[in-house]
Amino acid sequence: MSAPPAIVATNVSRTYELDGVSVPALRGVSLTVAAGDYLAIVGASGSGKSTLMHLLGGLDRPTGGTLVIGGRDVATLSPPEMARLRNETIGFVFQSFHLLTRTTARDNVALPLVYRGIGRRERRARAGAMLERVGLGHRMDHRPNQMSGGEQQRVAIARALVTGPSVLLADEPTGNLDTTTGQSVLALLESLNAEGVAVVLVTHDREVAERAHRQIVMRDGLIVDAAPVAATGPGEPA
Repeated sequence: MSAPPAIVATNVSRTYELDGVSVPALRGVSLTVAAGDYLAIVGASGSGKSTLMHLLGGLDRPTGGTLVIGGRDVATLSPPEMARLRNETIGFVFQSFHLLTRTTARDNVALPLVYRGIGRRERRARAGAMLERVGLGHRMDHRPNQMSGGEQQRVAIARALVTGPSVLLADEPTGNLDTTTGQSVLALLESLNAEGVAVVLVTHDREVAERAHRQIVMRDGLIVDAAPVAATGPGEPA
């Protein structure tokens, strides 16, 4: 029996009110993120891809349509319930890392576990194990300013994974990295996906998008194309 979808968006729209003017950011988008999916969302600035990412991660709610995350309709959830669902279901990775600059890698990774009420010793143990998993066991007690950009992004990925999410949302995760470092971060995301974590990647970089299993193209708040990626996969002959 196949696993249920991680996220199902049905005809979702999102309209913002700016100075009394309604601005539609999404205009009826339907999308399913299957368990273990690897999906790239591409489009120009203003296409709606970041708005869609915020909705898929439960950071925002749709103006219309239905959004189901982890089997729960977000329209039925209170703000505390929504926060709990995010903490239990979604991991976030951002272009700018968003690490606490005066805090060690281990304590940065452990931060989401604070909101679960997990004790300090267990938090640090779990964070240490996750840093080992992303290849940073030797950097646990270093602060972000003592690390390279690629190491900081790996810390951010470890933080996103420490709660055991079913979906990892990555918004331009290679945008601040050089090509070689970016490739290593993508390889890490792919290895996590192979272990069963669904990965949804927002990017403007077509080469990054082509490493996903499938991609959708957005324009003017709509999905204008959706298809599996034709390439055989990273590192494999065409």
